[in-house]
Amino acid sequence: MIKIYHVAGTRGLRAIWACEELAIPYEVEVVSFDAEFRSSPEWRKLNPVGKVPAMTDDNLVMFESGAMVQYLVDRYGNGKLQPKTGTPDHALYLQWSWFAEATFSRPLGEVVNHGREFPGDKHIKAVVDEMKNRASLSLDAVANEMSDKEYLVANEFSAADIMMGYTLMLAKRLLDKPLPEKILPYWESLSSREGFQIAQAK
Repeated sequence: MIKIYHVAGTRGLRAIWACEELAIPYEVEVVSFDAEFRSSPEWRKLNPVGKVPAMTDDNLVMFESGAMVQYLVDRYGNGKLQPKTGTPDHALYLQWSWFAEATFSRPLGEVVNHGREFPGDKHIKAVVDEMKNRASLSLDAVANEMSDKEYLVANEFSAADIMMGYTLMLAKRLLDKPLPEKILPYWESLSSREGFQIAQAK
């Protein structure tokens, strides 16, 4: 049985959403986000850096959300949610999946981290503003890509859209501007999917 250790609003949403889209059984265990719990030896066995999420599947333990999504698609997808490996479409699928986390989500995470670790520190504002600028560049890149199509790759919903959907949710919450008009149909399509709505409610 797949078990996803999750805190509402965090990256565990991606794995939950993937399970929903694949219609595979899973269990969610909501855990504490307080620093004491996340530094406990018990939690560090599941996530060695004390973050969330974590996921187990029998004896397998994972702690990186993008890898969780890819594992679920590879093991349980039977060809769903990704193009055929080795194709140009699969290369683009990987590109957008990794971009969603490594390039786009990273500065958004730093906005949250700096605000939490240095609340009210006026010297941190320049750092936060720079992180927001970097995230805005990424947002504009996705908006331009999605200006004339429905999904990121091959005009078919894939796990790359799951990866990007979570990051767009963060951008909508953390950036000081509304989502660009060009990306709204894409965001509305993703956020209206039943799998997303179930995952967001966990």
